[in-house]
Amino acid sequence: MPGIRNGSDGERELQERYGTEDRAERFYEDQVLQRLNAHMIEFIGRMDMAFIATSDKHGECDSTFRAGRPGFLHVIDEHTLAYPELRGNGVMASLGNILENPHIGILMIDFVRDLIGLHINGTARIVDDAVLRRCSQELPEDERGRTIERWVVVDVEEAYIHCRKHIPHLIPASREPRQWGTDNVRAKGGDYFHAKAEARALVEY
Repeated sequence: MPGIRNGSDGERELQERYGTEDRAERFYEDQVLQRLNAHMIEFIGRMDMAFIATSDKHGECDSTFRAGRPGFLHVIDEHTLAYPELRGNGVMASLGNILENPHIGILMIDFVRDLIGLHINGTARIVDDAVLRRCSQELPEDERGRTIERWVVVDVEEAYIHCRKHIPHLIPASREPRQWGTDNVRAKGGDYFHAKAEARALVEY
């Protein structure tokens, strides 16, 4: 769209300092859109995982992983997508950040077929399932047997490619049966990093 200036002030300052302005400008002009085009929408529709970045009002960051059936990131229109928030550990780190600071970054990577990635940056809001369904009737009913209570709705501000040169080629392996949504400690990985004992030791100390 004419008049839109790509890149943060920090990006622009470093481009000038290190002499990458021309390369950056070509990338902005050729690859950065302010909406989702048809190819991006098709890509999103077959992705079964995404990496989500948020930060709180102080700029403290959190990065998390989300997964589901292909298309769990649901495109509402070329400017809007949504993904379900399911029952987790109860911390709600991403949602808490969004409540304070709506800026969000999403990275999807196709590790299997095309070895390419898609970045989406935008602003997010938390919407109850019943409210969103009144506006978008094509939402999935549930996610692997778990009831969806709320969604993160993202207004797209930037969408652009993540190049393939360092993306590894992975071959999916069956992990069935998988205990989706379980509270079983062993199935969830338990205390894999042995943090529990160290935390208790600190309290006792």
